[in-house]
Formats: sequence, C-alpha cells, structure tokens
Amino acid sequence: MSVRRPPFDPEIAVALVDQSEIVVTALAPGEITALRARAVPSDVRAAAAEAGCAVSEHSAPGPSGGVRVMLVRPTDVTEPVPVLLHLHGGGLIVGDVSDNVDMALDVAPGWAIASVEYRLAPEHPYPAAVEDAFAALTWLTAEAAGLGIDPGRVVVAGVSAGGGIAASLALLARDRGGPDLLGQLLVYPMLDDRNDSGSGHQMAGVGSWDRNANATGWAAYLGTRAGGPDTPAYASASRAATLGGLPPAFIDVGSAETFRDECVQYAARIWDEGGDAELHVWPGGCHGFDGLAPAAQMSLAARAARARWLERLTSRTHEGAGRPGLARPTSSLLTLTESCS
Repeated sequence: MSVRRPPFDPEIAVALVDQSEIVVTALAPGEITALRARAVPSDVRAAAAEAGCAVSEHSAPGPSGGVRVMLVRPTDVTEPVPVLLHLHGGGLIVGDVSDNVDMALDVAPGWAIASVEYRLAPEHPYPAAVEDAFAALTWLTAEAAGLGIDPGRVVVAGVSAGGGIAASLALLARDRGGPDLLGQLLVYPMLDDRNDSGSGHQMAGVGSWDRNANATGWAAYLGTRAGGPDTPAYASASRAATLGGLPPAFIDVGSAETFRDECVQYAARIWDEGGDAELHVWPGGCHGFDGLAPAAQMSLAARAARARWLERLTSRTHEGAGRPGLARPTSSLLTLTESCS
C-alpha cells in the first residue's frame, strides 16, 4: 500500500531534483566519513563583508580545552549590539563554524553572530556538543563588554541538529541558573532521539534527512542509548520533564519532513505549560528547504518570519517586558498555510 505524504512545494521539488548530489536522504553509519569529505566550508568573510560586518576568531574556555567561536559583528555600530549564539546544522556528525552563518546574517541585520564550533559525533558523543555550546554562552556573556555585545540580548539560534542543541542549551541554562537567554530561535530543529513520529515514518526514503539518516545521527551522538528510556533532556530536548521557565521560542519546520511532528509537539508542550512560542509549519517544505532553495518564495517568507520575530522580541525587551528570557507572553502563532506571495 502506498504511503500518502504532503506534496513538496513546487520550487522545493525542483531543487530536490536539481541539487540531488548534495541532498542527504538515507545515511548509513559507514557513510559519515564520505559525507564529511563532500562538505565545502562557507565563505563567511565574504558574507560578512557584504553585510557590513567584521569577523574575529576566539577561543572560549571549555571542557575540551577551548571552543572555537567565530564572531561576526557590524562595523558601523559603537554601542553594544544583540547577538545570536549560532549553532550550525549537520545531523550532529558533520559541519563547522562557517555553516549557516549566511542564514543568520539574513535574519538578524544589525546583530552580532557568534558561531560555535562544537565537537562532532561519533568521535565526541553526548554531552560534548551541548557542553561546548554552554561554554561558549558562558564566555560570551562574561566577555560581552570587550566584544561589543549586549549580554541582556543573547538569543540562542540553531539549524537542524544545531536547533536541537540550542533547545537543549536553553534547558541547561535554565537548570544551571543562567546565563539568561532572551530567546531561542529553532530552525527545523532535531529534537527527539526516539525517531518514531508519524511524520518520520511518513517521509521515510523521500525528501532530505529521512528517519534512517536521523537514526544514524542519533546513534553517533548517543550510542546504544538512542531511543531508549533514559536519554537525558540535555541530549534530546523533547525528553525534558518540563518545558516551563524557558525563554520565548521561535520554531519552524516543513510540512514534508521528518521533524514536523516533533516540532509541533514541542511548541504545544511549551504552550501547555504557559510558555511563549511561535510555530510555523511551512507547507511543502522539505528538511533544510531554505538552504536548498534560498531564492524560493517560501524560503524568503521563512527568513522574513524569523527576522520579524527577532524584531518583536527585542522591542518587547526595550518596552520593559521583564528581565531577559522572561518577556511577557504574546499570542502564539501557528502557521499552517502561510502565504508565500
């Protein structure tokens, strides 16, 4: 019996075919090395120059001796600026500090971007990635004055696996008593190691990053614990006993991807516990759709929605909405059929 699936947006469907050589659908553990060999680092300095920013390299003290942080900051601003603590995608197994920084620059003009080179699995399993992220956050807030950033306006942001790490970092910062976060920007985040959602089964073998590839990523990070009963929330944010007390969240995801249902459920749990979340489900989006087809109408709309959320988040802070991370809740937004025109 054939499986019924949401259709891909026409522009995304074309991109999946035209760029099939870079699309990862299924991925076996033995293919991780080859996947890394295919990766091409992004030209962050060119993107930064185009955005009127300068790039500096730093090493944050961390559990591995030092965590590389690449800071991209506007050159024409003297006062402290808000900052995205950026965590790249790559299924926990691939990627580097340069990945997805161009996307972050697009949605946060006038902000600094602090991109973190967290350690990758399987060489560095849990808790390496999230502890590297926490070390970077601690360093960033402690050194804010010298870096020209505002420690009261730090938003953790992540793409795919980086989105999952960002969500776990928000939990870790909450439970360790800080540093405070203004918000969490989770772009099609990888949230649940159980990998058993309806959308995961529905989209198996099609699109990008299906549940087979997802199983490979989680097994690399968690080993035999992946999908079991004792996964810590700081590894897989969906495992958290409570999502109360978190900073406002923005979550977006495609309707035609593995992570759809776990992202929707995560937002619903935040709302259920009285929290602040904005959720967008982009109709016909595959996993990573706006990286695959950045000029598609839906991709432009998605990035614009992220930018608008950041603008509202900072304006609420300036209006005295409360201390960082605890701004007054606003009405949550669930976008299932948002116009891309």
